Amino acid sequence: MKGKKKGGKGGKGQWADHLTEKARSQGYPARSVYKLEEIQKKFAMIQKKDAILDLGCSPGSWLLYAAKETGGQGRVLGIDLKPVETKLPDNVTAVQDDILRPKHPECLNQVQRFDLVMSDMAPATTGRKDVDAARSVELCRMALEAALNNLKTKGRFICKIFQGNEFKAFEKEVKTSFTECRIFKPESCRKQSKEIYIIAKGKQ
Repeated sequence: MKGKKKGGKGGKGQWADHLTEKARSQGYPARSVYKLEEIQKKFAMIQKKDAILDLGCSPGSWLLYAAKETGGQGRVLGIDLKPVETKLPDNVTAVQDDILRPKHPECLNQVQRFDLVMSDMAPATTGRKDVDAARSVELCRMALEAALNNLKTKGRFICKIFQGNEFKAFEKEVKTSFTECRIFKPESCRKQSKEIYIIAKGKQ
C-alpha cells in the first residue's frame, strides 16, 4: 500500500528502488515517508508538541516522521487493521483496530482532541481505475469522519485520495468543514499514479 514502484531513468522501478533504499538507510520501513516529508516542507502541517492521529499507519513510516517533527512532548497515535512491527519511540502508540468501529475505544481517550489527523490509507487495487477510485473515496470519507470527530477546533487534516468521478464531491465536503483546503501531489508519487493529497487547515 505504501511502497509502490515508480519508473525512472535507467529502468522501470529504479526511482522506487532508490527511495526504498534511502528510507531503509534512514530507519523508515517504507518510502511513503518522503510524501509526508514533502507535505511538511510545503505546508508545515506538523507542529512541535502536537497530538497526531495517523489512520492506516502500518508499516509505521509516517508515525516515525511525525514523532520526530512533533518532538518528545508531542503524542502520536496510529491505528491500522494491520499490526505495526516497526520499533516506535516513546511518544508513539500504534493500535491494531478499526477507527470507525474500535474494539479499544479507550485508546482515543488518551488524547482529548488531536491537532492533526492524517490518512495515507489506500484500498487494495483491482486494476480498474474507476473501482479503485470509488473504494479510495470510501476510505477518505471514513478518514474525514474520524477527523471531524477527533480534531480540535482549527485542527489540520491530510488525506490521500485516488482521483476519480467522486474526487470533486469529496473535496467539496472537506471545504465545508475547513477554512483552507489545498490539493498537492508529492514528487515521490508515481507520475502515472492517480493518488493525490488533500491538505486542509482550520477545522470549523
